[in-house]
Amino acid sequence: MFKVEKGIPVPPVKNKYPWLQMEVGDSFFVPGVTCKEFRTQPSSAGRRYGRKYASRSVDGGVRVWRVE
Repeated sequence: MFKVEKGIPVPPVKNKYPWLQMEVGDSFFVPGVTCKEFRTQPSSAGRRYGRKYASRSVDGGVRVWRVE
């Protein structure tokens, strides 16, 4: 059986990546991953926040840019 509790606030969402802090033209680097492994992150964030991001494989990881 589960105990029902009232008045417990929902914790804020903690973004691992700086999607909301980015302005158009800003980028960040994610070390140790490939575009294939990371490809869903920018598109999901773009849909969630109404922005567009582009990612490219670079030496040692992936770089993500905010493009709109």
